[in-house]
Amino acid sequence: MLRVGVLVSGGGTNLQAIIDGIKNKVITNTEIEVVISNKKDAYALVRAKENGINAECISPKDFAERKDFNQALIDTLDKYKLDLIVLAGFLVVLPPEMISKYRNKIINIHPSLIPSFCGNGFYGLKVHEKALERGVKVTGATVHFVDEGTDTGPIIYQKAVDILPGDTPEVLQKRVMEQAEWKIMPQAINDIANGKIKVVDNKVIYQ
Repeated sequence: MLRVGVLVSGGGTNLQAIIDGIKNKVITNTEIEVVISNKKDAYALVRAKENGINAECISPKDFAERKDFNQALIDTLDKYKLDLIVLAGFLVVLPPEMISKYRNKIINIHPSLIPSFCGNGFYGLKVHEKALERGVKVTGATVHFVDEGTDTGPIIYQKAVDILPGDTPEVLQKRVMEQAEWKIMPQAINDIANGKIKVVDNKVIYQ
């Protein structure tokens, strides 16, 4: 059984897609052990509690020094003996020691087709604003393993989504979630849980 921790800063729509995926058996051999947010009022914590999942808030604001927050986050992750950490809209820079400790055990969902519209400053609605600004015709989402860079780890899955005339960032964001994010994140977790994916020499190998 794959023991998963989900880190999220906001409403938790991707978290809900994972919860639903487990209930509907789209994701098998998997349990969410804990949901962690850096914000006390994150609706993701409510979603966790409503589904009988441990919910914890660990915020940098509650610590005098960043290193203390980093250690508290790692200690909490260690406590749950996790096999996989899922970043589902977690807007906190991960401690390098956490990335090192959980090498190839952290995945992230990004709302574009990496390497487009990614890296520092590209998150949430900003990604879709930039895509529309640039005038691209196709966008999408990417699930990737996390390394020390920003959106630079090995890519697991990508799914394209058409941009339509009259799209606003909000409309596009919703379409990308529904047509891409909520599809490929559960798929990636299921494939990791069932031994269909591994990383060799910084590349994803499909078994």
